[in-house]
Amino acid sequence: MTHSRSLFEFLHRVQREGAPPEVLAAASGCLLDTLGCMLFGAPEPWARIMADEVFAESASGRATVVGRLQPAPAPLAALCNGTAAHGFELDDHLDEAIVHPGAIVVSAALAAAESVDATGERLLLGIIAGYEVLDRLGRAMGTGPSRRGWHKTAVAGPIGAAVAAAMVRGADAATLATAAGLACATASGTKAYASSDDGGMEKRMHAGRAAESGVRMAQLAARGFTAPDTAIEGRFGLLHVFAPDEARPELLGEGLGQRWSIQHVYVKLHPCCAWIQAATQQLVALRGPVPLAPQAVRRLRVGVSAYAGAQNGNPAPRDTMGAQFSIPYCAALAVTGDPADPASYAPAAIHEPGRRALAARVEVFTDTQMEAAYPRHYGARVELELADGRRLSGARLDPHGMPADPCTDEERVAKFRRLASRVLGPAAVDALAQAVERAPTLSSLHPITAPLRFTLPPDAAQ
Repeated sequence: MTHSRSLFEFLHRVQREGAPPEVLAAASGCLLDTLGCMLFGAPEPWARIMADEVFAESASGRATVVGRLQPAPAPLAALCNGTAAHGFELDDHLDEAIVHPGAIVVSAALAAAESVDATGERLLLGIIAGYEVLDRLGRAMGTGPSRRGWHKTAVAGPIGAAVAAAMVRGADAATLATAAGLACATASGTKAYASSDDGGMEKRMHAGRAAESGVRMAQLAARGFTAPDTAIEGRFGLLHVFAPDEARPELLGEGLGQRWSIQHVYVKLHPCCAWIQAATQQLVALRGPVPLAPQAVRRLRVGVSAYAGAQNGNPAPRDTMGAQFSIPYCAALAVTGDPADPASYAPAAIHEPGRRALAARVEVFTDTQMEAAYPRHYGARVELELADGRRLSGARLDPHGMPADPCTDEERVAKFRRLASRVLGPAAVDALAQAVERAPTLSSLHPITAPLRFTLPPDAAQ
């Protein structure tokens, strides 16, 4: 039996027998966090464009598109919701796998669940399975694909989405394997957005396209469409093509049930790249409760892994995407403003002259400790020298929110409420939070999806 088939046999047993209560609770937490990201991202231009494209032609369906009254076919709803959830760099992350699971897996599982009237528990089991597959596949691929310019979230994402959607539909182990195999044919996504001053909207849709592909492949598998059993591990399979030298397929089936991936998720607190948050959190603490004027900073250095420095070193981003991936900009922002505020990444904030001048002076260097710790840790060393002569410094291997320093349940709920309140009133926010808490016992998903169906105001974007 192949390693991937062992994984699918295990997940089929989970589907039949259920998951431990604490694992279901972790899935509810990931569901809540991702719904908050969807709601916050729905008014952004990229999410609106994607939904407008989906509804440009009449298409009947049963699945919810956040911020729209009209339902859509499940694959298209997953496309829209995944784009919204991944649209502001607030969605969760699996550190060693280097993938964003929630925007993909939750979007796919929720759309598939609505299409077959699944229960809340079946939705959560699909989410658990999708996280497990994405984490194991991402770790099995290693860091090589990322270094060569592949966005692993988009490469591995369709497979996790397909398994999540197939689980929700009640697939057996063979059909789970087929759905995953078909999804391998849709794996793609480059990191061109990280090599340009103007990152554009491309990355925003990576999670949406992965979720859409996964739902569609699960539907095809259910109809009898077949895939090669070598699609993941065999010659010219996904691991062979994307990670020919460093792939570790044994990680797909190692220790199944001993460690659940969904219990080891990085919950992001700042709307910027995961590798930057250790630096921003430390700089906010060092500078104190009141932001500094740019001229109060004599020198600012940030030490990170070589990979983060190469990907995130642009000192002069031109748009929101570029700013969210710029260590120099985010470091300057952390000293002079609020890196937790999404408005700090809007064009007016990005081009503020004083902050932009400070970003140009930020020194990004490869720190030996952070390099050795990557990708298990997303750390940073910061050195801040002020005009008055004070020198402040710090180093952290893990930002708050990582599995080594996790958010509390209260922090997660507070993040959800902050994000959801952008488009929902207090009563709707409360109702949605309570419905997600009750998800394991829900016979219908209506209490979760009903608050998501509304008409966005035209001026809701930043």
